[in-house]
Amino acid sequence: MTKNVPASLPALRLLATCLALCVAADWAHAAAPAPAAAVAPPKLVVVLVVDGLPNEQVQRYRDQFGQGGLRRMLDQGAAFGNAHQAHGVTVTAIGHSAILTGAYPYVHGIIGNNWIDPVTKKSVYCTEDTNYTYIGEETQPSDGTSPARLKVNTLGDELRYATGSRSKVVAISGKDRGAILLAGKTGTAYMYMDKTGNFASTTYYMKNHPEWVQKYQAGKPQDRYYGKTWAPLLPEAAYAGDASEDLNPPKPGSHNRLPFAYYSESGEIDAGYYNLLKTGPYLDQLTLDFARAAVEGENLGRNPAGVPDLLGVSLSAHDYVNHAFGPESKLSHDHLQRLDRMVADFFNYLDKRIGMDNVLVVLTADHGFPNTPEFAQTQHLDAQRLDGAKLMAALDKHLSDKFGGSKLLQAYSLPNIHLDYAQIDKLGAKRADVENAAAAFLLAQNGIADAYTRTQFESGAVQGTHIATLMRRAWNREASGDLMVITKPFWYFGSGNSGTSHGSPYAYDTNVPLMIMGKRWIKPGYYGQYAEVVDIAPTLANLLRVRPPAGAEGRVLTESLVQTPR
Repeated sequence: MTKNVPASLPALRLLATCLALCVAADWAHAAAPAPAAAVAPPKLVVVLVVDGLPNEQVQRYRDQFGQGGLRRMLDQGAAFGNAHQAHGVTVTAIGHSAILTGAYPYVHGIIGNNWIDPVTKKSVYCTEDTNYTYIGEETQPSDGTSPARLKVNTLGDELRYATGSRSKVVAISGKDRGAILLAGKTGTAYMYMDKTGNFASTTYYMKNHPEWVQKYQAGKPQDRYYGKTWAPLLPEAAYAGDASEDLNPPKPGSHNRLPFAYYSESGEIDAGYYNLLKTGPYLDQLTLDFARAAVEGENLGRNPAGVPDLLGVSLSAHDYVNHAFGPESKLSHDHLQRLDRMVADFFNYLDKRIGMDNVLVVLTADHGFPNTPEFAQTQHLDAQRLDGAKLMAALDKHLSDKFGGSKLLQAYSLPNIHLDYAQIDKLGAKRADVENAAAAFLLAQNGIADAYTRTQFESGAVQGTHIATLMRRAWNREASGDLMVITKPFWYFGSGNSGTSHGSPYAYDTNVPLMIMGKRWIKPGYYGQYAEVVDIAPTLANLLRVRPPAGAEGRVLTESLVQTPR
């Protein structure tokens, strides 16, 4: 016999179930963490490049830095100690191209400061373009005036595209290539003129300078250093570990000791004086002063459209100092300390003008530096300068003797060597045989570590080692030579008996500082994992919520990010 169930019981059960679900939902909502507040993108991204700064110098001298410059970057930013310019030819143009394209030379097309044009077989300069001239300044055919040879776009180009050109992108440098290759295709570059001491742009970017530039030039700030002395910043004991000045004798008419006064041979403020300013701290001070003028003149970081702006500043003088005296020298040591204080002053300026909470700063370098051979020899290292002209003359003779032709070596801009394939074909020789003969000859020479051929590059045979990877990235099928040659560690192509140079795939040339600071976006700390300079552009693109540049192959440095702006 079935019991009679009150008609209201199913409804009561349904009501109880609904109440239980509502309570559970309320509890789950209360227990769930609140969504993270959206983080606005930076109002201004500042990319600082210290030309020719090896990371080793940052670590060696860090205890002597002041509080507001490089130490601020190290303490308040993410510092990657194992960061590299990860291509095999470490020179200024290639390094600057890597920073905001995120690309390697085999893609971005800048394979050196100078290289041999594959058609004319004449030397070309990375940013030369006879279609344009400097504004108000004398222009030579080989002067850098446009980014035409850069085959890809930059982060700044992507930022301007994403914002309908409302974002402003400005790049400033003591070298034309330092400014032009940071500015990209659609930014604006200003560079130091070593005959007048002005900062000027080119007709690629505009017909005439804006009013703020004209006003800045009229003030002639470059003249205030005439007769000024570059003296040691720190007490003498601070330089005790630096190399002896006697190891690096100065060239005629130059100096290798501090203090040093800035004059000209004529006794007047002239082109000789403006050119001399490049080797020392005053060029960098002028560059940062012009950067301040650009911030105000272009209203950077206060964009009325509310979109981010990008400022690139390449500080060139450290490269000139290291070339002349070596990174182990007192002059290089002192210059870096002075540069640290200049950067601190610039940060203080940005803090007052925009607020550093609204600014994201990246600091890196285009390449490192080896010690001078004379100093390296005191460390019991096999180090020499290798006369490239003599080596190429010997190679040309060897090939002519072996294959019965003349001038089979057509041109060179080391480490790239170009063969005359038309002449080789005419002789009935195989191109690969001549390439291999040239490589074998080079490998037999003192100071040469390796040589790669076009056939090896095109067939994919250049692989298996880290250095092979770096050289493969540095070789561009359309622009590079038919052979690429590498010196042994601590050797480099050069002549004379003083100074040093860079350009190798070795760690002293590739390991550079990579620091990112911005407390709303970056987690401070020391990061020992491997990183590359090509990681900068994808990381900034991620933070700015824009598309990475077309050729970018780097990764987003997610380990250093607080969160991505929404």
